[in-house]
Amino acid sequence: MSQGKLQQLWLGLLLFFLMPPLKAIASERVTIRYHNHRMSMTVAELSEFGRSGQMSSSIQRYFRATEQNPQRMQWALTKEIPINPITLSRTLNSPLGLIFLNPLGEIITTPSNRANIEALRGALVTSALDDNKISLMEIVENYPTDEVQIHGDRILETYKTMAKIINPIKFF
Repeated sequence: MSQGKLQQLWLGLLLFFLMPPLKAIASERVTIRYHNHRMSMTVAELSEFGRSGQMSSSIQRYFRATEQNPQRMQWALTKEIPINPITLSRTLNSPLGLIFLNPLGEIITTPSNRANIEALRGALVTSALDDNKISLMEIVENYPTDEVQIHGDRILETYKTMAKIINPIKFF
């Protein structure tokens, strides 16, 4: 067995034993908050928009209400950041991890606004496991609650914050 495969196996076992059981495998709904607006849609709708640019009626309403640029949002959702999942997991589970996770945990939240850091940590590592890359869309898809909330007015900032957090982790 190659060194890389062995590391992925150990990481999988580590995550299996250290992470508490989760109610849902992945998010089904996303609520995007933009100032006074709240728009709810399925994760599948948002994923399709990210992948193809096709807008469901929910997404069209969101862009009409907020007057945001769809292309900028699509870019922020799908832009990938390369990262080794083992390095990511080790760093996010270290004392330094909270420093990295706190800014993102204010933007991407659980519906109850509790356990944001833990949910985000799980979504980040899960997103990196299959292809050594993460994107905001993958985080939404892998968020371990039925619903995930995002501050829509900060989506571009979220990607930039995520890139600032992930890029230094590569060197740990």
